[in-house]
Formats: sequence, structure tokens, C-alpha cells
Amino acid sequence: MERTDVLIIGSGLAALTTALHLAQQRRVTLLTKKTLQDSASVWAQGGIAAVLADNDSIEAHIRDTLVAGAGLCNERAVRFVVENGQAAVQWLVEMGVPFTADAASSTGFHLTREGGHSTRRIIHAADATGRAVQKTLCTQIRDNPNITLLEHHIAIDLITGDKLGRDDRTCHGVYALDNVSGQVKTFAASHTVLATGGAGKVYLYTTNPDVATGDGIAMGWRAGCRVANMEFIQFHPTCLYHPHAKSFLITEAVRGEGGLLKLPDGARFMAAHDPRAELAPRDIVARAIDFEMKKRGLDSVYLDISHKPAEFILEHFPTIYERCRALGIDITREPIPVVPAAHYTCGGVVTDLAARTDLTGLYAVGEVACTGLHGANRLASNSLLECLVFGRAAAEDILASAGAPPANIPEWDASRVTDADEEIVLSHNWDELRRFMWDYVGIVRTNKRLARAASRIRLLNEEINEYYRNFRVSNDLIELRNLVLTADLIVRSAQLRRESRGLHFSRDYPDMLPVTGNTVLNPRPGRVCPGACDLPTLD
Repeated sequence: MERTDVLIIGSGLAALTTALHLAQQRRVTLLTKKTLQDSASVWAQGGIAAVLADNDSIEAHIRDTLVAGAGLCNERAVRFVVENGQAAVQWLVEMGVPFTADAASSTGFHLTREGGHSTRRIIHAADATGRAVQKTLCTQIRDNPNITLLEHHIAIDLITGDKLGRDDRTCHGVYALDNVSGQVKTFAASHTVLATGGAGKVYLYTTNPDVATGDGIAMGWRAGCRVANMEFIQFHPTCLYHPHAKSFLITEAVRGEGGLLKLPDGARFMAAHDPRAELAPRDIVARAIDFEMKKRGLDSVYLDISHKPAEFILEHFPTIYERCRALGIDITREPIPVVPAAHYTCGGVVTDLAARTDLTGLYAVGEVACTGLHGANRLASNSLLECLVFGRAAAEDILASAGAPPANIPEWDASRVTDADEEIVLSHNWDELRRFMWDYVGIVRTNKRLARAASRIRLLNEEINEYYRNFRVSNDLIELRNLVLTADLIVRSAQLRRESRGLHFSRDYPDMLPVTGNTVLNPRPGRVCPGACDLPTLD
């Protein structure tokens, strides 16, 4: 058994932020199932939303976030994040993140605008902000003697008091599979942080990396944590449509800097769907594209910024230019074929403003969490900001608490399982799940489609649980088990919401109810949550 003060599961911006704020005073172990650079944060192109300019204000950013969230944001959480935005960005600047400069700006940095924002407030590093931030912080992580990095380790399940036969609601650590040795290891920690990201891989088409398999959400649920608002899956409107372009996102900033959405004949269509046209929030743009594609039988629509000077495009979007050029598309001369794709999980494990969950000693930060910031739809570029603010909040709460010493935990028992005989079962089930989730639980939903998805999930769940009980765990089995559970939570949440709001659109309930609440699922309704977990708007 390995012991540590704080165990962090994940390697995105939320994980790295938490670790670096803790490492001066605590021993930190960072588990990541691939390498340190494998996370959705690396893929983030747009930037970080924060109030930095003189002509912007805290209240304006709060208002934009609340409007995008369609009535379900927790205003306390929104204010908390926005008010801490400037300090979060300043911390990154001090760390050495090379944000794009602008000598003409009062901030010294170039600020762009994205859909749903009332002004320019997105600080960025060209069109590869996530990569720049992660590269800088990863260097700090590797150089810190108080941080132990364990790559190629995938968490299997949280170790709770219940599993140890104790009458407590405490997280004591995690069992994890070392994908190099094939051995399951036991990690005991005074505090455990879920920073595992979202669940985009539950869908056939996604902008997410392969690691986004809902691991933390599934582990939190199995451990007894409430999960909220899982029906709100954000589909990014513009993913590059090309047979050789896997999961390549075309940042929202292209539309923010004047990019126009067009049909194959060159006609614009967004103004017919929303007066804000290309600058409408993502959910509206994604549904508009989906509508036009289905109405006209199109494989894609087109995003055109070729009317801007070539120098402007090369300066602002060098990554997109190079990637498209490699595929034979010159974005300075022709439009980019795009389609919507699953992008961001707005729901997740319920936390308070210190990132605490329903289990003592367990925290959740980043996309895995439901903090109340996003409501029914995430405002563009608020996600990296949330990682920074809640990563620091979690660290501060952990530092203020001594925490229980790591418990004595029994080792993983693999004596009653054998090696799998038919690995093909996993790949078939994985493919089936992602296809029917795309077809039945996508951008537009119906009661019948959701019922079909629920029926198939039940069958898959039975097969996978039997497989899990009888065979040795593998990376693919762990991920598939988590994906099926996450899909179940998405469908159950969608079936409970009998209206259309934000990212959830139902043809059976096309109108928005005048009064509604958050969709909160509780795995143990009879159990009382710790007093630390206080989100009064989640009921």
C-alpha cells in the first residue's frame, strides 16, 4: 500500500492547479491514466474568460454566465468564480504562461470575444491556450520534489468507509491499475481529489481526447456522491469535418473574430435562428447547424473566415491553419467544413464552493464536478477559469484541514478472477454504446429515443458487470464500465427533465417551464450528506 497526504486523480488544468497550490505544504501523488499531457485541457484552443479590461466588469461577466446558464446557475458559485478570475489569470502569468500580447491594450494582452460574451474578455495564447498553459504547469509539476507523478495508472474505484466495513462517509483512497505492470495498487490518502475530466467519449463524435470516459463521475456515484445536471451535454458547434481529422476542434474564437457559418451554396443561416447570429451561445448554434444539416441532408456546413486578411488569420489561428492546410484546406482562401460534436459535460459530482463532495476527504474539481457555475449551458471559456478557481479553493480547504491519517486498507483481491477470454466483447459494447448515445441522446431528444437508449444501457450494464466480476480488470474494461454508468446517469437525468432548457432540447417538451430546478440524482437517498456539502439551489 502506498500512502500520501493528498491523492489527485487526473492531469488536466484542475489537477495541476490543485497540486501546485498544495505542494509547498503537503506530499502530493498525481495519478494519470496516460501521460501528464493527456487531458482535455491540452486541447483547449479558445482561452480563459476573466474580467481584465477597464471597459469590462464583474457584473457583466456574471450576467453573461447567468444568461447562458438558462436559469440554473448557482449565482453564489458564478460570483465566486468571476470575482476570482483576475487573480487566477495573474497566477498563470507569474507561472510564465505566454499569453498573446497586445501593446495597444491596457492589459498588455490581446483579448478576444466568444459567443455569449458581451465584450472582449478572453485571454489566450494564440489558438492553443490549453497547450501553452499545460506545458508551463507540467514543467512545474515535474520539477517539484513534493509531487510524485504516476503516469499510466487508471483509478478503478474509491475506497470508502462503507467498503471497509466502517460506519462513516469518508474517502480513504483509491484502487488503481498500473497499466505497465498490470498490477492493481492500493493508495491511501488523507484527502483525495477527483480531477478526471468529462465524459465526451460516451458519444460517437466528440472533440474530447480518448481519456474522457467519465471515470470520476462514475467512481463518485458508486462511492455514494450525488450527481447533478447530467442531461446538459454541450455539443460544440464546430468540429472539423474530414475523414482524416479525429476530434479536431475549430475554436469559438473563429466566430468571435468574424467567422461566418454558411450553407454549401454560400448562404448564411444563423440570423434565421437567433438575432445574435454567429455570436449566439453554443447550444443555439449547435441546434441550428443540426437543423440545417437534417433539413437539407447535408454532411456538414461551412465556417468561413477567408474574408479576413491572411496575415490576421495566420496570427490568430496558426494551429487551425496548419492542421487544415495539412488536410488540403487553406482557410485563408476557403471555408472550413464543420459539424457539431460532444464537447463538455456541464453536470457532474455535486460540490460546494470549496470543491467538497458528499464524502469527507473527497473533492472534485474541473469538468468532473457540478459546482453550479454552468447551469444548463456553459458560457464559452469559463471552463478553464473554473479549473483554476476551484483547484485553488480545494487546495486551500485541504491545507486548512489536518485530515485523518491514511487508513490501513486491504490490498486488491484478484484471487477469484481469471484472464478475459473474449476481449472483442469490450470493443463491440464500446462501439454500440457510443453509436446509440449519438443517435438517441444527442442534440435533439425525444421520449422514445431516451427509452430506447435506457433499454440498451440496461442490457450492456448486465453484460459488463458480469465481465467485471469474473475477469481481471483492464484499462478498456474499467473505461467501458464507467462509460456505461455515465450514459445511464445522462439518460436518467434527461428523462426527468420535462422541458427544453439550455443544452437539453426535447421535441416532446419544446417549451421552457416558468419554474424548474436542477436534476439531482442521489445513489443513497436515505443517507445524510456531511454539513460541508451545501448547495442550496440543488434540490
